[in-house]
Amino acid sequence: MSFESELKRIMDEIVQNLPPEINVKKIEFEGPEIAVYSENADVDAIESSTILKDLAKTMRKRVVFRWNVDKRKDPAETESYIRNLVNEDAEITSIEFDHTRGEVIIESGKPGLVIGKKGVNLKEIRTNTFWQPRTIRTPPLHSRTIQLIRGMLSKERQTQKDILLKIGKRIHRPVLFKDLKIRLSALGGFREVGRSCILMQTRDSNILLDVGLNVGNPNERFPFFEIPEFTIRDLDAVIISHAHLDHCGLVPFLYKYGYRGPVYSTLPTRNLSTMLQLDFIQICEKEGYPSPYSKRDVKSTVLHTIPLSWGKVTDIAPDIKLTLHNSGHILGSSMVHLHFGKGDYNFVYTGDFKYQKTRLLEKAAVKFPRVEALLIESTYGGPQDRIPSRQESERELKQILNSTLKRGGKVLIPVLAVGRAQELLIVLEEYISKGFIDKVPIFIDGLISEATAIHTANPDFLSSDLREKILHQGKNPFLSDYFETVSAQEERLNIITGGPCIILATSGMLIGGPSVQYLKALAEDPNNALIFVSYQVSGTLGSRVQKGFKSFNYVDAKGRTQLVKINLKIFTLEGFSGHSSRSQISQFLRRIQPRPKKVLVCHGEESKAISLSTMIHKKLRKSTAAPKNLETVLLK
Repeated sequence: MSFESELKRIMDEIVQNLPPEINVKKIEFEGPEIAVYSENADVDAIESSTILKDLAKTMRKRVVFRWNVDKRKDPAETESYIRNLVNEDAEITSIEFDHTRGEVIIESGKPGLVIGKKGVNLKEIRTNTFWQPRTIRTPPLHSRTIQLIRGMLSKERQTQKDILLKIGKRIHRPVLFKDLKIRLSALGGFREVGRSCILMQTRDSNILLDVGLNVGNPNERFPFFEIPEFTIRDLDAVIISHAHLDHCGLVPFLYKYGYRGPVYSTLPTRNLSTMLQLDFIQICEKEGYPSPYSKRDVKSTVLHTIPLSWGKVTDIAPDIKLTLHNSGHILGSSMVHLHFGKGDYNFVYTGDFKYQKTRLLEKAAVKFPRVEALLIESTYGGPQDRIPSRQESERELKQILNSTLKRGGKVLIPVLAVGRAQELLIVLEEYISKGFIDKVPIFIDGLISEATAIHTANPDFLSSDLREKILHQGKNPFLSDYFETVSAQEERLNIITGGPCIILATSGMLIGGPSVQYLKALAEDPNNALIFVSYQVSGTLGSRVQKGFKSFNYVDAKGRTQLVKINLKIFTLEGFSGHSSRSQISQFLRRIQPRPKKVLVCHGEESKAISLSTMIHKKLRKSTAAPKNLETVLLK
């Protein structure tokens, strides 16, 4: 069957399954969605009825209804209408139009007032403007990244529509092979931490799970794209589990070399990934080596990204459906559930996951429709990898802070901008507000403030306790006056020469950024302290310092090298990690529903990956493997 005849078959089936009174003007394949445009349809009535559910059940496709473009009121008139309709107390900060989806996005300080009692305002807007209203809360902190992305999408609406139409035709093409063969090829992140990249293939489709870079070893920075099984031309989709560079850092590189397909992730992951990719380009420029991609490639990535919510089943290829689930690692991080064929095979990739609730996030999901095979991380999968409880680590943190500050020292905490930084901000705000530690300045340096702004824009992805505090109790720890953002070199010099303080700075592995500058200035004073709260990849300065190295070479802005002696006190608090301990991994495997028949292990040092695989096989009696990079595993 040809592309055209398969698309026509789908359209005919939709029309046949609709009530005759619905006048279908056109049907378009907009990425994973099939959009039905109508002039006379009551979209409210359709959405509140079983029509869409019945269609989805019959066709196993996601069908959405939209008013025909000709029906929509002029955007300027629509904005005026909305502002006149909604009370000023709603604090509307912006009104934007998504012409691709026919949506008007209303950002306000009090979305409830925009919605109105029982949704009366939204219904009025739909009825009188033929735009579909969507309300979002105005973030309490301004994000440059979100504004940049919004501006980009606003200017490129038609380009994005054209992209979706091309993607849609590829997704809904006919299945050529009835017999399902599924194989997994390890392109990076197997028996190592860094450059995570997994190629999933059927006879009809090619999918990449994560496209990361190795931040610890420049000589092994890239995944193994050169294997004969992989070609950009045949790639159907890229799925990003979360926004850390070892999982998302090389996605724009694909667009540099001709990829024009979709990227699937949650909305926070898209925003945080964009922030980190743009920052990575700047780091390359500062350190004098070429970036593997440009800002234009990052823009292409944004335009091709299709954000998904957790739990939403989405067609991404003719024989593959995708569902994302919370992984508990960082904001928006997801486990990837792939459904192959017509219920033939189900595969789950955990990505980095935390099977424990934290102050910031809920713990990872364990319930899936079906699971035949599971690919699980092993960062802390070794037999000696006991991660202390969060309560233990918080008590120890309190003791370290108090003892260091009382002797007049400064505390440096190198952090990843996304995840650990926000966890620490919540804890530190509580310590000072409750008098657990002295009230000293807490300086925030690097991308932390921008990443935190993106957190405040996505409260739905935060833990239920934190969400309750922010949305209903008016207590937002991220807005505390205790925090001071550092933005200039002169401010850093004042901090270094000033009194006792706490410094949170990127990068978390001391591979560049302001954290290295602070370390150079504070290292020789034994009154100071350095606290590691996140995993230190082998080969990084952080890893060497953590292992007890007593000096390091610091290269200044003019290229001069200086030997710095390390006399400050060094601590590691693993309880703040966003990864699961070996015991938490075991708990997850015992509670996952349904139980997988096969378990593969990735994302861990070689000894840990092998050890975890052996333990799962012996104790849980599963078929297991810890593949090496460049190995291929036949799943079905």
